[in-house]
Amino acid sequence: MKKLISLFTLTICLTLNAQEMEQSLVQSTVTKLFVATDQEDWSLVEAKFADQVNLDYSSMTGNPAAEVSPAEITSSWKTVLPGFDHTHHQIGNFITEIIEDKAHVFVYGTASHFLEDENGSVWTVVGSYDFDLEKTGSNWKITAMTFNYKFQNGNNELIQKAIENVSKK
Repeated sequence: MKKLISLFTLTICLTLNAQEMEQSLVQSTVTKLFVATDQEDWSLVEAKFADQVNLDYSSMTGNPAAEVSPAEITSSWKTVLPGFDHTHHQIGNFITEIIEDKAHVFVYGTASHFLEDENGSVWTVVGSYDFDLEKTGSNWKITAMTFNYKFQNGNNELIQKAIENVSKK
């Protein structure tokens, strides 16, 4: 009977460890997306996405969600983010659910954008994100990214200045 209980306990521990490992891999994919964005490592950003992504910033922009490629995402982000002196995306409060080869991640997110300006040098956007991911091979890829806008603070004119900075390069 003791051997049966020990085997049962070992099986549960191995299962929990495997689940925790998958959860860590899923969360790491999302985290690396934001770190790579701040580092302007566009090839790594693209590698975190599936071939087609449902990208939805409608809560902030009013534009409808769209199915886009990773290259289309980075092409858009390259028109503004390199125009800031610094960007800093901070995420936390992960809630992650995994069912077989699909995952959903909810996180809080704050994005701070710094650009020297006499009217204020920081523009901050606060909200949360919903991500859907699929496992392909041993990697998790983001198939959907939805930003849930809450508020912004600081100098929201910096975004236009950042766009102008990029166009001058």
